[in-house]
Amino acid sequence: MENELCENQVKCITQTKQIDFPDNMMLQEIRKSLYLCDICNKPFSQKGHLTTHKRIHTGEKPYHCDICGKSFSQRSPLTTHKRIHTGEKPYHCDICGYSFSTKSHLNTHKRIHTGETPYHCDICDKSFSEGGKLNKHKFIHTGEKPYHCDTCGKSFSTRSHLITHKRIHTGETPYHCDICGKSFSVGGNLTKHKYIHIGEKPYHCDICGKSFFQRVHVTSHKRTHTGEKPHHCDICGKSFPEKCHLTTHKRIHTGEKPYHCDICGKSFSQSSYITIHNRRIHTEAKHKNTSEKPYHCDICGKSFAEASYLTSHKRIHTGEKPYHCDICGKSFSGRSNLSKHRHIHTGEKPYHCDICGISFSQAGHLTTHKHIHTGEKPYHCDVCGKSFSQTSHLTIHKRIHTGEKPYHCDICGKSFYQNSDVTKHKRIHTGEKPYHCDCCGKSFSEGRFLSKHKHIHRGEKPKQNNIYSIIQ
Repeated sequence: MENELCENQVKCITQTKQIDFPDNMMLQEIRKSLYLCDICNKPFSQKGHLTTHKRIHTGEKPYHCDICGKSFSQRSPLTTHKRIHTGEKPYHCDICGYSFSTKSHLNTHKRIHTGETPYHCDICDKSFSEGGKLNKHKFIHTGEKPYHCDTCGKSFSTRSHLITHKRIHTGETPYHCDICGKSFSVGGNLTKHKYIHIGEKPYHCDICGKSFFQRVHVTSHKRTHTGEKPHHCDICGKSFPEKCHLTTHKRIHTGEKPYHCDICGKSFSQSSYITIHNRRIHTEAKHKNTSEKPYHCDICGKSFAEASYLTSHKRIHTGEKPYHCDICGKSFSGRSNLSKHRHIHTGEKPYHCDICGISFSQAGHLTTHKHIHTGEKPYHCDVCGKSFSQTSHLTIHKRIHTGEKPYHCDICGKSFYQNSDVTKHKRIHTGEKPYHCDCCGKSFSEGRFLSKHKHIHRGEKPKQNNIYSIIQ
């Protein structure tokens, strides 16, 4: 009896678990109860959702912001939008306390703390914290650039890059510094600019401790320690630490000169060359022709085209050196001189020749070096017409015509064209001979004397050469 009861119970349970799936006719009946879009046939369970959906097709935006007039297809985006005007940020991070205007922004932000990257690229398996970043990333694989500038035709992989680019044509700079009033076309540039006012350099090199305004600058700087050159030329195989250096280098192969002077039309491979060209050819020529130097030194009477040049010049008379090195304490009269000096401590040589790859700590040294490759001698003597590759050589040369010898020995009073000549001359008084032959140990007061001496050991005839053969 008990067995029969158990069997009956099992049969009953089994029967209740049987599920009859609806046939096609029943599915059609269920589908009739849904709300279908008569344009794209998409089904919705609620009539309100269908109404909202149809606005995609009609472009209808019935919800308007009463502050700026912007329109939206749904009420919820309008509510979110209004927080731009009110400054309301009702969603708070319970870890760091940061506030957000939308819940989605809070959820995205929290992934900074959790390290969660739920969006995965199915091509390279790279992960992202935001779906939008994944979509942008995928354009790297597809090469797709679906956003086009209707002014110049240039294409972009993201809409935001297109919007930023268009400001080149319109001149729009919607991001304003509330401290100095300076305007920027990109919000990120304003954020970086504000660090100048607060003096904050939040990104630090964990090798030497140097601080930077931007994270990307730390990444670039670290390559001076590691020697890493991850960007390779696919034509000649040469490697570079920065992508921009590779881009510039490739123009040697292509002959591309995308930067044009809007005054004379001359083209250049780098934007910095236009700045140099305008200053030397157009600006300096203009001041020279018009004698337009309205800023005068009240101590020596020298005139300058710009007020900043006069300010820097006056420090020669006052001896003021307001810029101090925080590593060794050395002081300088100009900020640029301090920046150049700091490269001594870091060993950094951020200026690279895109022809031979040699690096320099100063941009001016790179410019001078490039004249070796180009043969250019842009500095001309207005007395005799002789040309020079460096402005310092022209300055020294001109003293031949003027007879000026501004450097004096404080021991005997003798005068010289160059400061280096005073240094050499003083060794007559001091007896100093800092240049030593590593073959025989003999010492010399000047490097050129040591070079000539070494020919004796090599059995060569010494060459005649000195600085005056260069400048005369």
